[in-house]
Amino acid sequence: MLVLSIVFLFPTVWMLAASTKSDVMIFSEIGTLSSFLPNFSEPDRILANYVDLFTEHNIWKYMLNSVLYASVIVTGNILVNSMAGYALAKYYFPGQKLILGFIIFLIVVPIETTIIPLYTIVHNMKMTGTVLALIIPPLVSAFNIFLFRQYFISVPRELEEAAVIDGATKLQVFFKIILATSKPIIATISTLTFIGAWNDYIWPIMVLPAPSGEGWPLYPIQAALNTIQNLPTISTGEVMASLTVTTIPLVALYIIAQKYIVDGFRTAGIK
Repeated sequence: MLVLSIVFLFPTVWMLAASTKSDVMIFSEIGTLSSFLPNFSEPDRILANYVDLFTEHNIWKYMLNSVLYASVIVTGNILVNSMAGYALAKYYFPGQKLILGFIIFLIVVPIETTIIPLYTIVHNMKMTGTVLALIIPPLVSAFNIFLFRQYFISVPRELEEAAVIDGATKLQVFFKIILATSKPIIATISTLTFIGAWNDYIWPIMVLPAPSGEGWPLYPIQAALNTIQNLPTISTGEVMASLTVTTIPLVALYIIAQKYIVDGFRTAGIK
């Protein structure tokens, strides 16, 4: 496993090293060990590609867009899907099993099969070209509803009954008891949802206008990279720098939330 991990890390290491070099140096070192090492011979060149990205291509605007979009999507995702999961886990009503089976069926349906009907709906609602088209559809996730449902089943009903006896309403029970004891699954879904929103590429290109150079662009970072990397003036080093910049936040987020992700997938609940 260690050997395989090292092999899989080679492209990432090469990307980091190439982001500190000029195109001449990158292509001259291909096939050598030096291609996996940063540009120590020219210390003033190490951050040159990153400076160009932030000054000439304004990549920070697209990164800020992605942070804002992903944060709103994560917040709404937690709120909407946790309520749906709680209803399926703790309440009994006609058609409950049918709804649960339908949700499980939706989990295995590829997004490619639903993206055209989804675009048609968004277009008919006159949301294309606006931020709402990017934010509203991802708020509901069949997979996240199922994860919440599985986790909430393990929460003892006695906690809810004790809160009701103390005078808590159903909303208070949900927010102060259920969600308060579900930090692992919330962290898990928040991390996975943030990564998905950050890496989203096809949907933003379909529903948002391309950057025109006038006003603040609406594209998130992944969609913007496609535009930036196709510019005739872009260098290979700048392309590698842009990929590095978009990868670092995801790696840092996963490292921070790794413990909670493991606990969340165990769905052990309260012992």
